[in-house]
Amino acid sequence: MSKLEEFIKNEGPVFPGKTYAEELLMPVFNDQRDYLFHVMFDIHRAHVIMLAEKGIIPEEEAKTMLEGINKVAMSDTSSLSYQPQFEDLFFMMEAKIGEEIGDELAGKIHIARSRNDMGIAMYRLVLREHLLQLLGSAYQLSEALLEQAEEHKETYMTGYTHTQPAQPTTLGHYLLAVYDVLQRDIKRLWAAYKTVNKSSLGAAALTTTGFPICRDRTRELLGFEGIIENSYDSIAGADYLLETSSALMTCMVNTGRWIQDFLQHVTREFGTFQVADPYVQVSSIMPQKRNPVSIEHSRSIASSAYGEAYAAMNMVHNTPFGDIVDTEDDLQPHLYRAFTNANRVLKLMYAVIATLKVNKEHAKEMAKKSCITITELADTLARDYRIPFRKAHSIASYISKQTVKDQKELCDWKVEDVNEVIRGFVPVSLTEEEWKKIISPEYFVQIRSLQGGPNPDEVSRMIKDRNEILTGELLSYEGTVRGLKEKKDRLISFRF
Repeated sequence: MSKLEEFIKNEGPVFPGKTYAEELLMPVFNDQRDYLFHVMFDIHRAHVIMLAEKGIIPEEEAKTMLEGINKVAMSDTSSLSYQPQFEDLFFMMEAKIGEEIGDELAGKIHIARSRNDMGIAMYRLVLREHLLQLLGSAYQLSEALLEQAEEHKETYMTGYTHTQPAQPTTLGHYLLAVYDVLQRDIKRLWAAYKTVNKSSLGAAALTTTGFPICRDRTRELLGFEGIIENSYDSIAGADYLLETSSALMTCMVNTGRWIQDFLQHVTREFGTFQVADPYVQVSSIMPQKRNPVSIEHSRSIASSAYGEAYAAMNMVHNTPFGDIVDTEDDLQPHLYRAFTNANRVLKLMYAVIATLKVNKEHAKEMAKKSCITITELADTLARDYRIPFRKAHSIASYISKQTVKDQKELCDWKVEDVNEVIRGFVPVSLTEEEWKKIISPEYFVQIRSLQGGPNPDEVSRMIKDRNEILTGELLSYEGTVRGLKEKKDRLISFRF
């Protein structure tokens, strides 16, 4: 027997072939079991209740169906494994319900629906859960950022542009910037949630059904905010996946950027931040090391989350505009893993930020170096002495270059020497007090009190405004989570 003949024999003469079962059906079954099992039974319950209320099946039959559904729903999923006689988890569960209430009644559960509209509804229910979980982690991180911003609104530090020391700011001002980006990430996640939280049920395979069902009733029972009205759109539209992937990818890119900053700040050379002991590891050979592994892992896990979401987006690309339920069996786990990893990142960074130790004095000393207050010299000359700004900038640039050339800092200059340079350009002399202000990080920050600036009073105002908004958003979020739980509890305990 040739290798080809032996292969054909081992594959078997009927569906599913051995390779198809092992490489496709079995992995898909495991994913369905691990991710979709619980929502499948919620959909069964809602559909049966609606069928009975519309008089399509008798209430007594519906009661029996619900009893069977509820009993099978309590199965130990760890005991479930792929069996070739069942194409997927759905058919296996239908058979198990049939064992409880009889095949005829179990078969009636599928009246007026398809695995198409049911599958899309399952995916949307699971994504809804993942989105809410990630939003919860994002809100938790938001609270920590605001608390630390309040604590450090007068912690002076160096702000960077192009990775180079630029101007003094405060840690509170910096953390508020991180916070504001995160709030826009939260808005994008909520937008995805709104798109996801729509019901496809009632679309059946593609064109609805001839049975007089009520699409709005199953929507209401499952806590969906609306229905996808066009039945073709219900099973063909995949933009809910793209929007979800996009929101998650954007969040992880944004988060990864400031995580990279944190890794710089915890280096011995920077020395600004110190990660709390529960979140560092020591070297196996170098006992002096405090490795910031919590931040390092967060950085790489954020990239993994991005990659998984991007894979899901790529899998939708060039997929025909029609039923993609079978394709989604392969696609959805990428998104689930993306959410799992994104949650890990936000939770880890919450722990790091909530317990972060800051070397305030060192940060302040660093903010006096690298000529980073020199902008204030140009501003002072232009603002107080009416020197054209370009000329004032040239004077500041000259002093900055000379400072670097002489390998010293601005604080090393005597005001007499500064005035000698200035008078080489314009007939102006600074007072001792003016020069002290110009080289002071505190003054630099204090004078920048415009809306959104680092002035501590302005930062306090921003924190107050954001705390008020966050309090309202948290109440709304908790109400959404609580409302869905109540819907699910009522669905499970429904009695005719």
